[in-house]
Amino acid sequence: MKYWPNRLTWLQILFWGVFWVLVPIVLLGNWENPERIMVRSAVVLTGIIVVIWLNVEVLLPRLYFDKREALYVAVAVGLLVAIVLLVSWEGAPWAEHFKRPRGSGPPPGMKPNVAFKYLGMAMPYFTALLGSALFEVARYANRKEREAAELRGEKLEAELKFLRSQINPHFLFNALNNIYALTVTRSERAPEMLLKLSGMLRYMLHDCKADRVPLGKEIEYLRHFIDLHRLKDSRGLNVEAQLDESRPHLLIAPLLLVPFVENAFKHSKIENREKGWISIRLRTGDDHIVFEVENSLPEGVHSKDDVGGIGLLNVRRQLELLYPDRHLLDVRPETDRFRIHLYLNLSAPAPTNSSLA
Repeated sequence: MKYWPNRLTWLQILFWGVFWVLVPIVLLGNWENPERIMVRSAVVLTGIIVVIWLNVEVLLPRLYFDKREALYVAVAVGLLVAIVLLVSWEGAPWAEHFKRPRGSGPPPGMKPNVAFKYLGMAMPYFTALLGSALFEVARYANRKEREAAELRGEKLEAELKFLRSQINPHFLFNALNNIYALTVTRSERAPEMLLKLSGMLRYMLHDCKADRVPLGKEIEYLRHFIDLHRLKDSRGLNVEAQLDESRPHLLIAPLLLVPFVENAFKHSKIENREKGWISIRLRTGDDHIVFEVENSLPEGVHSKDDVGGIGLLNVRRQLELLYPDRHLLDVRPETDRFRIHLYLNLSAPAPTNSSLA
């Protein structure tokens, strides 16, 4: 427990103290008896300090914020009653100064209303208690909201890091094996392919730490990815890639597009040079991109889950987290092909299906 009020507690004490010291002086003060005014003000101010300090530093954190609201109300009411009884105690040194001045009481023959007397005495402490409670509850709720927002941000960042880490390691092993084969045959392409793989690893390990990367870097990564896959067959693979590089400075989440291309290489049976094929197209606008991937679909595989798997679930989740209401993803398996269409707008809500037709 803290034994000294913090700055905000002192500000509340100052506000309610000034309010309940000045108001009685201005409206009810007896300017012919300054001693009475000073004693009453000192007693009221002391009571307000006790009420606010106990409420803010003890009762609220230990009872109300600890989900014991009923006990808080009971203790707070008890505190008010105790202070009012203490202030109105006839044997107190200040009792004489709280008596009504002569001639200000009720008319002869009418008894004073005791309830109104105690209600009036309790008003400064009740308003100080209620006001400080409302202020602290609002501050507590605001702090909890900030903490919740920070927690959501941390969870989002952790989830995105996990999702981005789900890059297929088999690709790296295959690429290394293919490059090794080039070195064994003393191919002039070996240094070039090794440099491309090095660039991809650098992009994954360093550039992808940022929330957004230039689209030009993502396109370069895609080109290297495709080129390394083409090493599977020295005769070449039926892969067409049309990637618009006219707006390389557009910012995009890193490694967002490669799962679509990886999925195509995995499920298209591209090794079959007669029936296997992949088509990759990227178009850009001032504030958006359109990414399309089509690949051959082997006979007997027509389920979106069969040809999508965890890779598409991964990227779909990333889109939901990073671009809510700003993307449109259409995954469509057809009789002989698998088609993916992604519209990604960097500044406005995604269009409807009709606007993409």
